[in-house]
Amino acid sequence: MRISIGMSRRASGAAVASSPESRKGIALVEVIVAMVLLAIAVTSLAGLVYSVSHSGIKTAGDAYKNGVLMQEVNRLVGLPYDSVKTGTSSVSVSTLPYAYTRVVSITEPTANVIKSITIKITPVNPQYKPDSVTFIRTKSRTSRVLCTDCPQG
Repeated sequence: MRISIGMSRRASGAAVASSPESRKGIALVEVIVAMVLLAIAVTSLAGLVYSVSHSGIKTAGDAYKNGVLMQEVNRLVGLPYDSVKTGTSSVSVSTLPYAYTRVVSITEPTANVIKSITIKITPVNPQYKPDSVTFIRTKSRTSRVLCTDCPQG
């Protein structure tokens, strides 16, 4: 049996494999580290996407709600004073994309002079917040609105 004091083949082979030029692939540890870094980046982006989409849904609901409120206010302001009847009415609208319940309450604190109108919108979708508006209608002092020197009538 021959014993050699010099470097064995195994030692010389290991030294060659560790040099950067002879490396032929990537290690499993490098793949795992890369996947962990990718997972962290994607998780943080997922949270950002969720918050942006949630605020977009709320903004769309607010736009629909404001449109419905303005439509009802304009309808009631456009009616003659005597055509606006006191009482409470409720209407459910189920058309998409904005299904809601509208409650209109009309009171007359001063008879034949002032009417207080409250409109409340309650969306069916719980992600949208309910809202209301209150305004006052008054009866004109003259039968001709632009007449400043006419007798009251």
